[in-house]
Amino acid sequence: MRADWRWPSVFAHRGGGALAPENTLAGIRLAAAIGCAAVEFDVMLSADSVPVLIHDDTVDRTTNGCGRVSTLNAAQLFRLDAGCVRHPAFSGEPLPAFEAAARLCIALGLAANVEIKPAPGHEAVTGQVVAEMVARLWSEDVKAPLLSSFSETALIAARSAVPDLSLGLLVERIPEDAVARCRRLGCISLHADASEWTEAQIRETKAAGLFVLGYTENDPVQAEQWWAAGADALVTDRPDVLKAPKLSAP
Repeated sequence: MRADWRWPSVFAHRGGGALAPENTLAGIRLAAAIGCAAVEFDVMLSADSVPVLIHDDTVDRTTNGCGRVSTLNAAQLFRLDAGCVRHPAFSGEPLPAFEAAARLCIALGLAANVEIKPAPGHEAVTGQVVAEMVARLWSEDVKAPLLSSFSETALIAARSAVPDLSLGLLVERIPEDAVARCRRLGCISLHADASEWTEAQIRETKAAGLFVLGYTENDPVQAEQWWAAGADALVTDRPDVLKAPKLSAP
């Protein structure tokens, strides 16, 4: 059920990892500037169903605003400062639209792992809207992103909206039925906390025809062990120190 892995081996977590405000265009630009080939970020819907980059259900932690994302419209969200809480140097950095982030990734030549991050009660519509926007923004000659989610409902909706997308199932601990769940959802990859993977689980998962991703790995030595065991990619907060593995000469 799987073809060759088509994405880089390292994804900068939430845009630029720990080097920039999370889920911002500044983070994506920084990741590209230091040579990272791929970014991961979270997408949620505003009250008026506009997909935006944010991780939490509320804007309180990562912006100068307050309130639930699902109760604020896009115009209200785009007025928020998503940089000042990280560092004064990033003051004025807006909370971005998914479309702006997608276009920036395409312009910079960055691959993407888009996490569908629905607010509670909005799982299906978020999966549908994100999938349809991916299909619209990424043309046939540009590598489409890998879409992942903890929400099976969101993944089912994404698959229903755009059947040929590449999907990944996100879990924290690896359940015994992980392979069966991936097959039922039509996922090509299983994404789990890097600390939960064992070499045996990596081998078994790959033998079942799935790709293996780990998050959030910041130790280069540990990363080399995961890649040696067969992991396909890692998400990291330190894209400046976690480098893609060097391929052996044929």
